[in-house]
Amino acid sequence: MAPPWLGILDDTIRACAAHDRSDLAERLLRRRARLLEPGRRVVVFGGHGQGKSQLVNALINAPVCAVGDDVTTVVPAIVRHADAPTAAVVTGSDRAALAGAVGREAAPIETVSAQANRLALVRDDVQHCEIGLPRTLLGAGLILVDAPAVGDAQSPTTGRAMSVLAEADAVLMVTDATAVLSALELDLLSQIHRLCPTVLVVLTKIDIVPRWRQVADADRRALAEAGLPTTVVPVSSALRLAAARTEDHALNAESGFSDLITHLRDNVLADPVAVTTKAAAATSKLAIDQLIEPLRAEFDAVAAVTDTAALADWHAAGRRVEQLQRDAARWQTQLGDDVADLMSDVEYDLRDRTRRILREVDDYFEVADPAKVWSEFEEWMRESLTEIAEVNSDWLLERFEWIAARIAKAVVPDAHELPATLLRDLTGDHAANLRKPHIEKFTPVQKMFVGLRGSYSGLLMSGLATTLAGLPLINPISLGAGAAFGARSVFEERGARLKRRQAVAKTAAQRHVDDFFLSYGKETKDAMRVIHRALRDRFAEVAQELRHAATESAREIKRDLDAGAARRNGKAAEVRRGLEQLVALRARIDALQVPRGLTA
Repeated sequence: MAPPWLGILDDTIRACAAHDRSDLAERLLRRRARLLEPGRRVVVFGGHGQGKSQLVNALINAPVCAVGDDVTTVVPAIVRHADAPTAAVVTGSDRAALAGAVGREAAPIETVSAQANRLALVRDDVQHCEIGLPRTLLGAGLILVDAPAVGDAQSPTTGRAMSVLAEADAVLMVTDATAVLSALELDLLSQIHRLCPTVLVVLTKIDIVPRWRQVADADRRALAEAGLPTTVVPVSSALRLAAARTEDHALNAESGFSDLITHLRDNVLADPVAVTTKAAAATSKLAIDQLIEPLRAEFDAVAAVTDTAALADWHAAGRRVEQLQRDAARWQTQLGDDVADLMSDVEYDLRDRTRRILREVDDYFEVADPAKVWSEFEEWMRESLTEIAEVNSDWLLERFEWIAARIAKAVVPDAHELPATLLRDLTGDHAANLRKPHIEKFTPVQKMFVGLRGSYSGLLMSGLATTLAGLPLINPISLGAGAAFGARSVFEERGARLKRRQAVAKTAAQRHVDDFFLSYGKETKDAMRVIHRALRDRFAEVAQELRHAATESAREIKRDLDAGAARRNGKAAEVRRGLEQLVALRARIDALQVPRGLTA
């Protein structure tokens, strides 16, 4: 049966591929292949001059890794079990190395590491060197990897070292006893714990540092403060190699390598499945965390994203529709009030102008005789009433234009121009012919009869009075009085008849003006109602178009918002499902029951 870690690792690889992280998938595939290989890789790494290469030599009791004050490990040296000593420098491109198509150049076992380091300085295709030795520790399944030295972040050897660490089943972090763990080393240990939980700190060079115990205690405190439960094992490679040459068991025990080998046997070789499970779980967890973090950020971003501009536009469009609805009632009321005021003003203006004409008629006919000036008066009346009609109608139209412009500017700005058909032509001939009244004439016969009647009365009265004086009834005095009375009667009758003619003319003019006022006033009111309705309908049509446009705009924005929300909800649901799957996979990784490794 396949081990549980293999299924989890395969699920992690599929998750990486599903989330378009081919780089993680390729890395996990390489890790999977390494974990399925026989033997467990223990990577020995550290800084320059810490003694890691000498530590590997001491563990296998063979000087296979180049050491020296001026020697730096550039490419990894992989030491594994072999029935007979073998050594080779492995070359080829990175792509060829992934495919297994690499070249092998045989080299002396004592100098293969130095040769690989020298070639790596001048060639880019040197991958590593491989060393095979017949050693019991290696035969138990242990594979030692002397990693390149770790320096600053820009150092090429640091990059190679981190690549080697990514394939480690267990790690030996090498630091010498001349100084406590640095911040860089603690940071590296923190990263290594995430890559490979089975970690051991090896404190070297205790043979040359009298106070190495205080340094070891300080390192343990620093590891505890950093939250890194890692065991610190002090060793001396020089004492180990000297004990091997002299077969001195006491010196070998003093070197500390017995404890180091015991740790390796108990925590790596005794249960290789547990070590593999821990390594696979750490690798899978690291990859899953790299998938979860951006996915969680994407989910938060999708859930929090709101198209504030579109939302503001939607609210603005809704407010615009409501405002247009309020404006519709307001401008209709305002239009009705303005037209009512205009109707009152027009009626008053017409009444005032006709009254002035009547006053002029009264003044005119106080002295003029209608019988003599009627034709002239009739022409004047027609011209005056026509002028009144023209002035009144022009003023009416100007006021309507002003009303329409004010309403259009205030509440319907898109309807600022009036159609020409709305304004009726009220400047035509509204004054009908003035009907001539019956004007009686004072004929000579009537004058004669009036004179005779007056002279008879005067003659009779004067004659009777003179008879008292003894004069006859008809005498010069009575005849003179009769002539005077006859002339006076004629004069008085002529004046009375003039007054009657003037009164008749005034009455006829007043009736004519009243008829004009009624007819023109009715036509003016009809015209105002027509214009009022036309303006109301026109503005209502424009306002309706504006409301329809605003409503459609609001609906369009709302549809866009709903579509965007649906897309975001769909995306959020999709991201949530992906997160739930990854979290469930991570829970499976955390649930792996693994034994304790090289930790304190």
